[in-house]
Amino acid sequence: MTRPALVATDLDGTLLRSDVTVSDWTVDVLRAVEAAGAMVVIVTGRPQRSMVPVAEALGHTGTAICANGAVVYDLTEERVIDSHVLDATVVRKVTGTVREAIPDVHFALELADLGFRREPGYPEAGMVVPGSLGRIGAAPAAHGDVGPIDELVDDTVVKLLIRHGELSPGALLTAARDVVGDIVEVTHSSRVGLLEVSAAGVTKATTLAALAAQHGIEASGVMALGDMPNDIPMLAWAGTGYGMANAHPDVREVVDRMAPHHDDDGVAQVLAGVFGLADAG
Repeated sequence: MTRPALVATDLDGTLLRSDVTVSDWTVDVLRAVEAAGAMVVIVTGRPQRSMVPVAEALGHTGTAICANGAVVYDLTEERVIDSHVLDATVVRKVTGTVREAIPDVHFALELADLGFRREPGYPEAGMVVPGSLGRIGAAPAAHGDVGPIDELVDDTVVKLLIRHGELSPGALLTAARDVVGDIVEVTHSSRVGLLEVSAAGVTKATTLAALAAQHGIEASGVMALGDMPNDIPMLAWAGTGYGMANAHPDVREVVDRMAPHHDDDGVAQVLAGVFGLADAG
């Protein structure tokens, strides 16, 4: 296999183990890949407010695409480089339409300024612990305003979250796409009934493609690794796409290559082979 010019990897279920940590070997492999001349880009559904511990764990190098493509974040300087917000009118239309079509849903908002807002009934966002990649407890996130969703919406929303306590993520995704899939991007990366909504045309793939183009890299020069449905656009766009051994069935249907399980440092194993690096230990 030709060595890629850019390696794009998801975080949860892909680069990170089940205990939400990253091994020293994996970090060493990522640095070796960069030393070999390839870009390493983290591409995650996580909001940018969770990137501080990620930056610390990965040595404050590289770029992260957050919120499924809505935000580009500099891990070195820990700052937002670019963002793609949802139009406030569109958010209100989506929440109203989805609530009418799917009873018992609750909504929350991720904001470009690192804030989080939710309506009553939506679970509080977990705090990110400095120095750790995990989330703990149910403590409110910074700027965790609570109130009617229409009153919380403004022009800084980068991701709308839709939560249902009983529906599976697949069933919830189908129901939501049926009614608003023509005006926003709707996906999921969860084992529970939680959907992630971005502006129309904003996905992991579109933002990754734009970033790659800025560096003169075409899709054929990109390797991507992921495990959940929100990774599918990126895996399909990249010249080489790997699903993890623990990947969602929908991911398995679109990739030709499989990486080992994330608990076995699957990303590092693949990259060590492609770049001719030493195995762990």
